[in-house]
Amino acid sequence: MFVPVVSSENRLLMPTTPSRAKRWIESGKATPFWRKGVFCVRLNREPSNYNYQPIAVGIDPGSKREGFTVKSKSHTYLNIQTHAVDWVKDHVEVRRNMRRSRRFRKTPCRQNRKNRLVNKTRIPPSTKARWQWKLRIVNWLTSMFPVSAFVVEDIKARTWENGRKWNVSFSPLEVGKQWFYSELRKIAKLEIRLGNDTYNLRQNLGLKKSKQKLSNKFEAHCVDSWVLANWYAGGHLQPDNTKLIEVIPLEFHRRQLHRLQHSIGHVRSRYGGTLSAGLKRGSLVKHPKYGFCYVGGWQESPTKKDPGRKTVSLHSLNTGKRLTQNALPADCKFLSYNSWRVA
Repeated sequence: MFVPVVSSENRLLMPTTPSRAKRWIESGKATPFWRKGVFCVRLNREPSNYNYQPIAVGIDPGSKREGFTVKSKSHTYLNIQTHAVDWVKDHVEVRRNMRRSRRFRKTPCRQNRKNRLVNKTRIPPSTKARWQWKLRIVNWLTSMFPVSAFVVEDIKARTWENGRKWNVSFSPLEVGKQWFYSELRKIAKLEIRLGNDTYNLRQNLGLKKSKQKLSNKFEAHCVDSWVLANWYAGGHLQPDNTKLIEVIPLEFHRRQLHRLQHSIGHVRSRYGGTLSAGLKRGSLVKHPKYGFCYVGGWQESPTKKDPGRKTVSLHSLNTGKRLTQNALPADCKFLSYNSWRVA
């Protein structure tokens, strides 16, 4: 895997090899840093040149997993497989049920507002969250590589079945793709290819796609994103880099008044939000016992000496498994904000 490079003024440069980046760091020519799970270097002096090769980002959208590939004519710099955001629909349903249950109670409340969404063009929350997640990945990649173009496999939803025509909003992926395309055009050149084009390109190169869509192998989704990027950048007949990074978004819960089910003693504790005892949820921290991890929830743990004592939960970066619930915020060294974990 190649190392992204930026100048002392944070200007994007062409990536370099790990061995060269190591020599730069040892000689003091560059300073290392991490950008959300990817190792990068920042030059401490003026670069020798500002020559660029066209770099393309191939994008293979999907309902469960998605593939992203950053490639130039000479090298494949990065392959990423991401998990799609697929929990927003359930959260919206829970919010609707909670709102309806409050309206049935015999308590004073405001009158119902009129429907403010009538005759307005909008994207459903679950659909918008899916495409916003893709855009966040794209912005992350463009912050490390001087991207010249995006090549996206176009999604076509079945708009008819048994003689019945469906509206274009039948498929969630069909609805938000035009918004996603408009945002990509603001960043760089956009090329759109059909699914049949991707299939023909893959067949011409003799590449096979795995039927195991949920696996973390290159052949699952990144093979299509690589083919799309190679179609624009050229240079290879076979993938020169099949290593990939698996990116999993963190699921945050909206701030609620309390939990839906009460605990012992009919006590309903607070739930949700993005702050845990002063630390933003999902932040990368370093703990003296558990090492590098990210922040989860929090709870009140009062003692006689400290009645207002609060502790936070720490989770593993690789598996997401909770390591502890009793970590003190003072023992956690904050490193950076984060909204996903890299496996």
